[in-house]
Amino acid sequence: MNQGKLSLIVSLPANDAGLARAALDAGADGLKVHYNVGHRASGTHFGSLESYREVFQTIRGMFDGPLGVVPAGSLEDAERESIGQLAPLGFDFYSIYAHHLPSHMLYESGLEKTFAINNEYDLSLVQSARHFGFTALEASIVPGSEYGTPLSFADVLKYRMLVQQAQIPVLVPSQRKLVADDIRALSDAGVQAVLLGAIVLGSSEEQMRSKVAEFRNAIDRLT
Repeated sequence: MNQGKLSLIVSLPANDAGLARAALDAGADGLKVHYNVGHRASGTHFGSLESYREVFQTIRGMFDGPLGVVPAGSLEDAERESIGQLAPLGFDFYSIYAHHLPSHMLYESGLEKTFAINNEYDLSLVQSARHFGFTALEASIVPGSEYGTPLSFADVLKYRMLVQQAQIPVLVPSQRKLVADDIRALSDAGVQAVLLGAIVLGSSEEQMRSKVAEFRNAIDRLT
């Protein structure tokens, strides 16, 4: 993300090696998986780290690009023991809401640190993240009641403001039903990565390949 080129990251709707392979084959630069969390957009609850250990190892063996993980859906769920196992499993970064992130994860995970904010945050707070060594900000700022609706210029303006405020790379997740035509505006806003998830990608390998390829082609046309 620090190379100035828009990256394409896929947030898998299920911890499934077939979906991971479909995303990579279609041109994803990186992947993100989940455990110990309920995922609103996909309607999925992800279980413990131990229940996914084998599939995470399989996915890690598929590629050497960035592999991230959402490790908790609350402060209480961010278990110190499981966090310590992530780097040895081959994960590169974690992504977690700031209000779900305990202080020990600032220093002890061994991973690159990214954090998310929602629509209720004071957006000016992101200026302080750089002090704590965060790699990126996930701008999850669309209200839940608006998930799956089209991207507007009002959204793009907010993303642009976050890019200017945060001074670290900003990732935009597909809370809106993003389409390939949105890529140019997001790139012009200074967004460094698009994080495609269930709202855009669906749940099948065929849908995954088709949609990821559309966004891959749109990004490649910018360069």
